[in-house]
Amino acid sequence: MPKGLTAVDRRHRRLKELQDTGQFEPVNKALQRVWEDGRRPDRVHLRLPLLLSRPEDPAPPLTQLLNPRGIALRFYLLAVFEAHCRLEPGEAWTSRRALTGRLGWSDFVAVDAAYSSQKGYLHDEVLQERDGQSCRVRQVQGALRTLEGVGGGGQALVQVPRNKNGARDYAAFSLMPEGGRGGTLTPDRYVLPEPGTTRAFSIPVDFFLQGWVQVLTPAEVATWLVLQLLSQAFPGKHAKWGVYLYANKREGYFRLKRDSYEDSCNALRSFGLIREPRLPESVVAAAQSLESASEGFSAKDFLKTIPLKEAPLGAPPKYEANRHHMSDEGLRKPALKACMQGLTFRRQRQRQRLMG
Repeated sequence: MPKGLTAVDRRHRRLKELQDTGQFEPVNKALQRVWEDGRRPDRVHLRLPLLLSRPEDPAPPLTQLLNPRGIALRFYLLAVFEAHCRLEPGEAWTSRRALTGRLGWSDFVAVDAAYSSQKGYLHDEVLQERDGQSCRVRQVQGALRTLEGVGGGGQALVQVPRNKNGARDYAAFSLMPEGGRGGTLTPDRYVLPEPGTTRAFSIPVDFFLQGWVQVLTPAEVATWLVLQLLSQAFPGKHAKWGVYLYANKREGYFRLKRDSYEDSCNALRSFGLIREPRLPESVVAAAQSLESASEGFSAKDFLKTIPLKEAPLGAPPKYEANRHHMSDEGLRKPALKACMQGLTFRRQRQRQRLMG
């Protein structure tokens, strides 16, 4: 079986495990409760240093957290979401939330405890040895260790204090800002962005409440965040032509590799979170009217000749990066169902290609 098809099948099986064990809905309800009991933000704000740095500087934290089986990036975003629900703008991070127990940090992550990455399938032995709660706790603890070590510690996104015996006190962790702890002995603490904060962008809260943060891979999350940033930095171009990245900017500033970026764009499109740019409705309507009034004129063929890009007249042909429109309305759909449907569609297409 081809490697790509195996990966899609494996991922579909993992998501089905989340569905079959009934773990996904309680996690969503826990996050919904945190939101309802708090400030109920419409959007969650993120500062640019999380995903953007100059080519001569260290890679941004985001692209150091792309381990496909890890939850470090997911946990950091969940902690930022929780801070938006609880803190006031300009307020520094403090938290007494427990690691376990009702609405503890481990209640906010959905993990497939019975999946074997080596064997590629679910098996009863793992179910007998590991329950979901203990697996979630271990995943959260592992995420905190990873976040504390970003950039060799110089870009740490959390600080975990030690007890007298030297063991980590995971529940007492402190959240660092998106660019890391800073270079001083006293680390920077996360502060909720004030309205109008520069060098920041925002994402809809449905990314968390509908479970997208649980089901997207770290590479897909990174790609989606970058496209969200571009769409907000260049709203006019996004509305008219879509947003895109050439290799020099993608690899130089965001440190996203081509294969990972393009695979993630394909996945996000199949899940309904991005789409290809569309011509204005007025242009489509005019072409359809012309078709009905002119014999032999095809609106469909004519519309294909209109470029979905901005280019000077007489410009020489050159490589054009794929352009994307954000489909934030897709975030309002239940993520697990939408993701499984998208993966089913991708599996069918791959099988059709194999069959010729």
